[in-house]
Amino acid sequence: MSGKQNKPVKKNVCVLFGGVSTEHEVSLRSANTVLDNIDEDKYRVFPVGIRKDGRWLLHRGENWELSEGIWEHNPGNTPAFLSPDGSFGLMILTGRSYTVQKLDCVFPVLHGVNGEDGSVQGLAQLAGLPCVGCGMSACVAAMDKYMTKLVAADAGVDQAAYVHVTSEDAGSGWKELADSLPFEYPVFVKPCSTGSSVGVTKVTSAAGLPAAVDYALSFSRGALIEENIVGHEIEVAILGGAEPVASECGEIVANADFYDYDSKYINSNSQLLVPSPIPADKSLEIRAAALKVFRAIGGSGLSRADFFLTEDGRVVFNEINAIPGFTSISMYPKLFELAGISLRDLVSKLIDTAIEEGPCHG
Repeated sequence: MSGKQNKPVKKNVCVLFGGVSTEHEVSLRSANTVLDNIDEDKYRVFPVGIRKDGRWLLHRGENWELSEGIWEHNPGNTPAFLSPDGSFGLMILTGRSYTVQKLDCVFPVLHGVNGEDGSVQGLAQLAGLPCVGCGMSACVAAMDKYMTKLVAADAGVDQAAYVHVTSEDAGSGWKELADSLPFEYPVFVKPCSTGSSVGVTKVTSAAGLPAAVDYALSFSRGALIEENIVGHEIEVAILGGAEPVASECGEIVANADFYDYDSKYINSNSQLLVPSPIPADKSLEIRAAALKVFRAIGGSGLSRADFFLTEDGRVVFNEINAIPGFTSISMYPKLFELAGISLRDLVSKLIDTAIEEGPCHG
């Protein structure tokens, strides 16, 4: 009798990155981290990048090419795309012919529109494929900040006061609105459907509001004007599954007036306090609120929920991200490293959870 044992069959995982969004470069850096930490003894990986012009390419090069922004010029790349027909999978084109690669899971490492807004999740749902992270409807609810506000309010979660405006309102002008806000300046103006603080402006007086609203609406059909909440900026990582868990709280000490795109990804001098030194009872309160919002949107797989903790102890929900950053300086992986889950194990948990839960659904 032979003592030789059969090796377990590897699962085929398609990692999607890039995308047609203002957060394309952030996605490349997140995907570089994910690809560096996928256990290739367990998974056979198919990295598929989406260029800014919408072309899909199976990347045949090195992972570091993503962070350097040169991945799409690799001569070994091959056109490839996910088929919505569940009998196919990944369609890989070679000249006038194609090959079909069956998949066990899709791992979208896409930030912003056309990535974490339910678009790719809907494609995975049509294809009958398990998909890491939230399903289509949860992604829609998390991506649209106005919709998130409505869901959080229904769940009884405290949040900042706000005014919602749309591009259709522009005909009436913004001066009257600027002079009649129901809260004081400074305020924050945010596009409803971007992440990574793209398009966000801090406005200190009524004179600056019209330009800030127009700027936000250049990214999204809707925008929020929010009251300024002063306090600790707290983030909680959520790992989904049948019983989702919330990490310890992390805290951001921004190197700028607020934690904008530049502070997050360019001048990375902002401090991440892991864990946050806030009182234990407030940490528990924030973690419970994070899970409440996650369940309210119908979340699964992973998310990151953001809060403010004011000096008088008020916990204020800010937003929830269905596909949080996975870069080397991102809070999500750092919080689970604090819990003893390495990046490699975290990536495996996310993939395994998606496969166990089965095909993506709304």
